[in-house]
Amino acid sequence: LERRHYGMAISFVLVVLIPILVSAYYLYAKAEDQYASYVGFSVRSESAPSPADMLGGLGSLVGVTSSSTSDTDILFKFIQSRDLVERVNARLDLRAIWSKAPGDPIFSYRGDASLEDLVAEWERKVRIYYDTGMIDLRVLAFDPLDAQNIAKAIMEEGGLLINQLNDIAREDALRYSRDELERAQERLRQARQAVTEFRNRYQLVDPVADVQGQIGVVTSLQQQLAEQLVSLGLLRANAQPNDPRISQTELRIEVIREQIEAERQKFGSNSTEAALSDVVGQYEILAVDRQFAETSYTAALASYETARAEAVRQSRYLAAYIRPTLAQAAEFPQRAKLLLMISLFLSLLWIIGSLIFYSLRDRR
Repeated sequence: LERRHYGMAISFVLVVLIPILVSAYYLYAKAEDQYASYVGFSVRSESAPSPADMLGGLGSLVGVTSSSTSDTDILFKFIQSRDLVERVNARLDLRAIWSKAPGDPIFSYRGDASLEDLVAEWERKVRIYYDTGMIDLRVLAFDPLDAQNIAKAIMEEGGLLINQLNDIAREDALRYSRDELERAQERLRQARQAVTEFRNRYQLVDPVADVQGQIGVVTSLQQQLAEQLVSLGLLRANAQPNDPRISQTELRIEVIREQIEAERQKFGSNSTEAALSDVVGQYEILAVDRQFAETSYTAALASYETARAEAVRQSRYLAAYIRPTLAQAAEFPQRAKLLLMISLFLSLLWIIGSLIFYSLRDRR
């Protein structure tokens, strides 16, 4: 054996064996047992179909807003936030819980009274796993009941957050539906007022029925006028010029013509077709506007009732598929696993250092 061989052996003892022995002594003699509490939950959402969807295309008038970020994503970020650490600490005093092993300088809480140090310890003691909308937590503490209490507090605070998001969403939907209902009511009021003003202006309740009645009167008078003209022609052909029946027939014809003219004057024009098309056209426009306003009001009222019904029940809630567990035995620290990892890391470090040493030696 040469000097370098003794040097390699001494370096192996200093770099590998002694740290492994120190680590083993610490893990098995000083490290305190830690208990894990597990909890798993997801955010469940319920939504009922809106009655407005049954009214065809008008459902878009009272559509429901949606968010691009899921509630589970928000909850995932919230569990890792400083806000949650502060809330749970106010409930349970996390510093006292994680400082129950004063003889354990590594796994015990080593920070001061600042919240930043507590957040750093939170990241060590609370592990979160997120997969396909489900959140799993592992909480460590030196007492199994403390670990369970922290897990319960996290779940309760998460439920409060979901309730707040639910309240905000419901209030937004209710306010939106209420605004749509008020606009629909105003639109319907204006449409009905326009119809009323039209009827007062033309003194017509139903212009279509009234126009048809007026047309019937004019048509009947025109038929009578035609009959009287035929009778006058026959009298002039067969009777004496001074026959009183001729003057009576002429008088009847004049009266019928005046009556026809009077009936036409009721339409505001000497042209019956132009007056009728104008009146009926205006009424049809107003009738279509009123029908659309009534349908919109029905859809808005249905949406508002749905939103109000949703407001009295919880549409989002925290569903736990694993309730906070109470540990029966300490799982952490995983001494054998940690010691094996330390041994492999130190051995790898010594091997790399040895290779570097021989590489430099050979180059000289």
